[in-house]
Amino acid sequence: MNRFLTTTAVIALALAGASVSAHAADVKEVQMLHWWTSGGEAAALNVLKEDLSKEGFAWKDVPVAGGGGDAAMTALKAMVAAGTYPTASQMLGYTVLDYAEAGVMGDLTETAKKEGWDKSVPAALQKFSVYDGKWVAAPVNVHSVNWLWINKAVMDKIGGTQPKTFDDLIALLDKAKAAGVIPLALGGQNWQEATMFDSIVLSTGGPEFYKKAFNDLDEESLKSDTMKKSFDNLATIIKYVDPNFSGRDWNLATAMVIKGDALVQVMGDWAKGEFVAAKKTPDTDFLCYRFPGTDGSVVYNSDMFGMFNVPDDRKAAQAALATATLSKSFQSAFNVVKGSVPARTDVPDTDFDACGKKGIADLKAANEGGTLFGSLAQ
Repeated sequence: MNRFLTTTAVIALALAGASVSAHAADVKEVQMLHWWTSGGEAAALNVLKEDLSKEGFAWKDVPVAGGGGDAAMTALKAMVAAGTYPTASQMLGYTVLDYAEAGVMGDLTETAKKEGWDKSVPAALQKFSVYDGKWVAAPVNVHSVNWLWINKAVMDKIGGTQPKTFDDLIALLDKAKAAGVIPLALGGQNWQEATMFDSIVLSTGGPEFYKKAFNDLDEESLKSDTMKKSFDNLATIIKYVDPNFSGRDWNLATAMVIKGDALVQVMGDWAKGEFVAAKKTPDTDFLCYRFPGTDGSVVYNSDMFGMFNVPDDRKAAQAALATATLSKSFQSAFNVVKGSVPARTDVPDTDFDACGKKGIADLKAANEGGTLFGSLAQ
């Protein structure tokens, strides 16, 4: 089936599901549009389904495959245009703000005030979840993108060590290549390459340059020699992918590292969810390092559940979803499985593995030190 027909079918199913939900006015039901369809992602989402089930809420799933969320956002646009809003939709930050500006988002402020979200959610996340003084989305997690994920057995085999600079990373990739291992696992999709470019720009130019270029959109920085060098570094690292990388989904690239077919993947910490689902352990089966030259900084994006202005008889389910999403227990349980870290800063790291504990500590330090930056793909 071609991509156009597939996308059309997905939208039709989403609209049909929305119609059924709209007529089930007396049913305690949460309808969720999302693109979490890989093994690790589905396992993480199941934590929320189970929490809401205990509260008596049925779960109506509208999954739309595609790691970057483009197909899901196409389906959402069709639903909003038809006025058949889901209870909530997985979104990234600027999409939340776009729909809020269009006037179709709900108001979670009462729930947020009662539960103290303003004190526990970092200000950087509130920029995308609060619009015109009203909470319109519930932050689910904080993903950081400036990570390396490395197969430890392959690393030991080639005698590799943690790369501290970009040149160190290239030398490590050369070792893998010489050993007959695919050096870099990558899927040739725009968002995957943009995610890797985030890390490269931060590594090449440093925190202040990254902020000026990608957060402040400073024209001089965007046209600078440093940015040119960043593109040169991107061109250099791309040479280490295998010939079949074009169009590969991100989780299939992660699987290459898990299996030892490739040494390293540059990817956000959602990749760790795939290692967890494969029952792999940090420092035993795989290694997690910050992209060389980016220690001390966190480039993030945050999955949010954007809440729409649904009819009154659906608002109780929406409030229940919001409360469950920001509960400390869910924030811990979900993010342990997902690979990300909690969207609130007062969640203990007790249940997190070594990579998760590092992620939580890094987020806290970056939030306090002013080096928490929105990703190019946020």
